[in-house]
Amino acid sequence: MAALLNLSHRGRFVLLCLLWVALCKVGAGQMRYSVPEEIEKGSFVGSVAKDLGLEPLALAERGARIVSRGRTHLFALNPRNGSLVTAGRIDREELCAQSAQCLVSFNILLEDKLSIYSVEVEIKDINDNAPRFGVEEVELKISETTTPGFRIPLKSAHDADVGENTLQKYEINSNDHFSLDVRSGVDGNKYPELVLGRALDREEEAVHYLVLKALDGGDPIRSGTSRIRVTVLDVNDNAPVFTQSEYWVSVPENTPVGTRILTVTATDADEGYNAQVTYFLEKNPEETSEVFELKSSSGEITITKSLDYEDAKFHEIDIEAQDGPGLLTRMKVIVTVLDVNDNVPEFYMTSATSSVPEDSLPGTVIALFNVHDRDSGQNAFITCSLPENLPFKLERSVDNYHRLVTTRVLDREQFSSYNITVTAKDGGSPSLSTDAYILLQVTDINDNPPTFPHTSYSAYIPENNPRGASIFSVMACDPDSNDNAHVTYSLAEDTLQSTPLSSYISINSDTGVLYALRSFDYEQFCELQLWVTAQDGGNPPLSTNVSVSIFVLDQNDNTPEILYPALPTDGSTGVELAPRSAEPGYLVTKVVAVDRDSGQNAWLSYRLLKASDPGLFSVGLHTGEVRTARALLDRDALKQSLVVAVQDHGQPPLSATVTLTVAVADSIPDVLADLGSLESPATPEDSGLTLYLVVAVAAVSCVFLAFVIVLLALRLRRWHLSRLLQASGSGLAGVPASQFVGVDGVRAFLQTYSHEVSLTADSRGSHVIFPQPNYADTLVSQESCEKKDFLSEPQFLPEDKQETFSQQAPPNTDWRFSQAQRPGTSGSQNGDETGTWPNNQFDTEMLQAMILASASEAADGSSTLGGGAGTMGLSARYGPQFTLQHVPDYRQNVYIPGSNATLTNAAGKRDGKAPAGGNGNKKKSGKKEKK
Repeated sequence: MAALLNLSHRGRFVLLCLLWVALCKVGAGQMRYSVPEEIEKGSFVGSVAKDLGLEPLALAERGARIVSRGRTHLFALNPRNGSLVTAGRIDREELCAQSAQCLVSFNILLEDKLSIYSVEVEIKDINDNAPRFGVEEVELKISETTTPGFRIPLKSAHDADVGENTLQKYEINSNDHFSLDVRSGVDGNKYPELVLGRALDREEEAVHYLVLKALDGGDPIRSGTSRIRVTVLDVNDNAPVFTQSEYWVSVPENTPVGTRILTVTATDADEGYNAQVTYFLEKNPEETSEVFELKSSSGEITITKSLDYEDAKFHEIDIEAQDGPGLLTRMKVIVTVLDVNDNVPEFYMTSATSSVPEDSLPGTVIALFNVHDRDSGQNAFITCSLPENLPFKLERSVDNYHRLVTTRVLDREQFSSYNITVTAKDGGSPSLSTDAYILLQVTDINDNPPTFPHTSYSAYIPENNPRGASIFSVMACDPDSNDNAHVTYSLAEDTLQSTPLSSYISINSDTGVLYALRSFDYEQFCELQLWVTAQDGGNPPLSTNVSVSIFVLDQNDNTPEILYPALPTDGSTGVELAPRSAEPGYLVTKVVAVDRDSGQNAWLSYRLLKASDPGLFSVGLHTGEVRTARALLDRDALKQSLVVAVQDHGQPPLSATVTLTVAVADSIPDVLADLGSLESPATPEDSGLTLYLVVAVAAVSCVFLAFVIVLLALRLRRWHLSRLLQASGSGLAGVPASQFVGVDGVRAFLQTYSHEVSLTADSRGSHVIFPQPNYADTLVSQESCEKKDFLSEPQFLPEDKQETFSQQAPPNTDWRFSQAQRPGTSGSQNGDETGTWPNNQFDTEMLQAMILASASEAADGSSTLGGGAGTMGLSARYGPQFTLQHVPDYRQNVYIPGSNATLTNAAGKRDGKAPAGGNGNKKKSGKKEKK
C-alpha cells in the first residue's frame, strides 16, 4: 500500500513537470506583466530586454517600438534600460469597465529583422472610485399595517472598481423601526433591503428619514450615501410581481432605432389604485439607459440608439415595477447584441518605405502592415490580395500582419513609380472589402548611357562666319533621372593643321550648341571632323560619342588673281610684241588668272575693258587669249594699250584688271626706234592741227559717198540700156550683158582713194596720204578672161566713220596662210568660214570689172607686175614658179564692205588651198612712211 502511494506521488510530480514545460513553451513567444492603474507616467512595468534575452541598449539599436491597433499607446519603451514603462495615466474602469480581469495586449516590433513579440499587461484595480447611487434621494411609501419583518428593496449603489475595491456592504443610520439586510444576487452583486423591525404608527410618525450608506473594501475605504424618505401609508401590503425573475433577449446590431425588442409584465395582488403597476428604468452611470426606452404604462422596451456589437456585446437593463401606493419590484433584462458584417477591414501601416532602388534584389520588403476587422467570427476572417502583373507579393505573418515584398528586379525606365493597391476582404455575407494604397517610387541608378538620335551629324556653314556664332547643336537623351540624366557635352581632343581643335570650335556643356571660335576660311580647310562626347552625371558616369562633320561652304571672297602678265619688279611696264604682218586671230598674248574660290565662284571670264583701238584686238571670253581682230595696218599706232578685266561668277561678282601694252613692230629694235619718236603733243598748235585733219577727213568722206551714189546711178542706167538692147534683138542679143564692161565705168570704179589718219594720243602729228589714182583703160573680151586669171586683193571699204583707201602694193612673198591664220569673223581658229556671196548683179559686175582691169594691165605690159609668158605678168610679183594655176579663186576669200565676215569657197576647202593674204600693201605703206 505504501508502494502504491509512493508511485502515485511520483506520477503527480512527473505530470507537474510536463505541464510546466508545456506552459514555458506556450509562453515563450508572449510576455506578461501587471501594473496598477492610475500610476504616474514613466512608471516601471517590466524589463523587456531581459525577457527577450537582450542587452538593455540593444532594443534601441534594433529599432524596437510598440505597435498597437488603433489605440492610444498606454506604454512606452525606455531605450536606456530596455524596460517597459507607462506612457500616461491608465484608468482601468475606462478600459475594461466591470471585467474581472483587465488585460491590455500589444506587440513589440524589432525593425531590424521585423520581428513581432506579443505583450500582455494586466491592469490591476485600485480603490479610486467610491460607490455611487443612481439617485440621491429615494421616497418610500409603507402602509402602516405592514407587519414587522417586511422587506423593501432599496436602490443599489454602483462601484466602478472590482474585487476588494468594489462595493462590499451597506449601512443604514440607527433608528427604531428599520434595519438593513443585504442580499447577494446570482450575478454576485449585493442588493440592500430595508427591513421593518417594528410596526409603524402613522399618527406617531408619518415620515421617517433614513440614510443608506454603501462602503467598498478598499484601503482607504470609500463610501457613498443615498437619502431615504419613508412615507407611511395605509394598507398596501402587496408589491408587483414580474412574470420572470430575469429576461434574456438577442438583438442584431443592425436593428433599426425604434424597434420594440421586449415587453415586461408585472402583476399586483392588490386591487384598485394599489394594483396599478408603473414601470421604470433604473438609472445607472452607464450608457444602457440611453440606448433603450421603457414605456411606463405598457412595459415595452424599444431601441433609441443604434446598437454596435463592437462597442458592447450585451446590455443589462434594470427595470422596476411600482404599484400605485409605491411598492416596487426590480427585475433585470439582459440584451445580447448579435454581430453582423457591418465593418470593413481596417489597415494599420506598421512600416512602409516610399522609395526603393531599381536594382533591389527580389524579396525586398516594401511595407509591413496589419489588417483588423472589428467584426467577429467569419465576418472577421480577412484575406489580402494584390492586382495581377505587379512585381510584388504578400507574405502573411502572425496576428494578421502582412509583408509586401518584391518578386523581381525593378526597372525605373519602364515604371518610375507604382501605386500599389492592397485589397483586404472579410468573410462575411455579403463580403466587405477595403483598399489601401501604397505609393512606391523607384529610385534611379545610373544604368543607361546618354544616346544621340543619330549616329553621325553633318553641318554646313558659310566661310567668313562671325566669331562666336552658333553653327550647330546636338542633343543626347538619357532615360535615367536627376543627376544620372544630367548630360554634359564636350569635344574630344584633336588637332587640325597642327592646331588644337578647341581653338576652332567650342561647345556649350549644358546645351550642346557648337560655336565657332574663329572665322573659317574655305581656302584653308573645307571640312572639320570632330567627336562630341555626351556624359551623364552618374557615379560612375557613362558617356557616348557621336561624329560631327562640319563642311565649310565657299563664299565669293577672293578676287581673281592675275598670274600673267605679271607686273615687273623694276617698275617698268611690260610690253607684248605684235608683228605688223600678223593676221586676224594672231595670238598676241594670254592673260592667265586664277581664283582661290571654288565652284561657280572660281569660274572666270575675260573681256576687253578698254583699248586704244577698240576694233584691233579681241580677248577670249573663257581662255583670256588676246588676239588680233583684224590685220594690222600702217595707220595703226605703234603702241597699243589694252585693259583686260577678269571677272568671276560669284554673287556678287569680283573682278580684277590688267593693263597690257602691245607694241606693233616686227622686231625689238624697231620697237625701240619707234618708241623713241613717239611723244605726246605738247603745244596747242598740235591739237588744232589734229582738229583740221579730222574736218578734212570728214569732207573727203562725204565726197567719196557722193561719188559712190553717182556711180551706182550710172550703173543702173547702163544696166537698163543693156536690157533694152536685148529686147530689140540687136546683134549683141546673144551675148550676156554682164560679159562686157564699159571703159568709163571701170575707170570710174577703179579710182581709189587712200586716206590714212593718225589721231592717236601718242603720235606727234597727224597726216593724210592721197596716192595717185590707178586707171585701167583696156577692155578685154570674155575669152581673154577665160584664159587668164589674176590675183585679186581684198578691198577695205569704210567702217566706223573712217575710210581708208590704200594704193595696191605687192603682197608678201609668204602669202600662203594656214587654216588657223585665215581671217574670220572673230579671229578664232575654228570660226565659221562661210559668208554671204554678192547676191545682186551690180556687185557681181563690179567684181568682174576689177578682174578685167587687172587683166588689161597684164596684157598691154604697162603693169608694174611684169612677168613672162603665160603668167599674166604675175611671176615678177609672186615668184617665177607662180603660174595661172597658182592664182587663187577670187571667191575663196572676199571681204564684204561694212562687215568683217569672210566669203569662203567650199571648193577651195576641199582642195586644201589657202586664201590669199589681205595685207600685201603693208610693206609698201611702211616703205612710204620711212621715205
